[in-house]
Amino acid sequence: MPELEGLFGSEEEEAPTRRDFFTQIGVGACAVAAVASGIVTLDYLEPKVLFEPPTTYVAGSPLDFAPGVVIPNQEKKAFVIGAANGVYALSAVCTHLGCITRYKSDEGVIACPCHGSRFDLEGNVVHGPAPRPLPWLDVSKDANGNLVVDTGVVITRGKVFRP
Repeated sequence: MPELEGLFGSEEEEAPTRRDFFTQIGVGACAVAAVASGIVTLDYLEPKVLFEPPTTYVAGSPLDFAPGVVIPNQEKKAFVIGAANGVYALSAVCTHLGCITRYKSDEGVIACPCHGSRFDLEGNVVHGPAPRPLPWLDVSKDANGNLVVDTGVVITRGKVFRP
């Protein structure tokens, strides 16, 4: 039945050639690259939201801040200071290299433990290497009458909140 041989193929299959092998490898590599590219594109299109903690915090009642009282908040990196004419807040981040400063009540200064900068209670540089004074932060009052400090808002130096 030689006439049926052509319809159903021959009984002997040809072995794949070297060219067929490399063609299959190339097509497979292109398919993997296309799938990976699609995954990266879909990941790019998905919004990436950075959730940051709030910059405001409740510092307490205005009655807690008698003149000369300094209350540090290490977590929010701020000092809230009572003055004769109101309340103000300073950033606790040293303007030299960003270390977190500490209040030294025995000396009445704010000191940087990293490189020895010292600031007075208004944030002015008393002893370097800090190049600038500490920034003043926004202080306001909430609906309950508590003081709220916003560490994300730097205000003009000398602006004291009067409760």
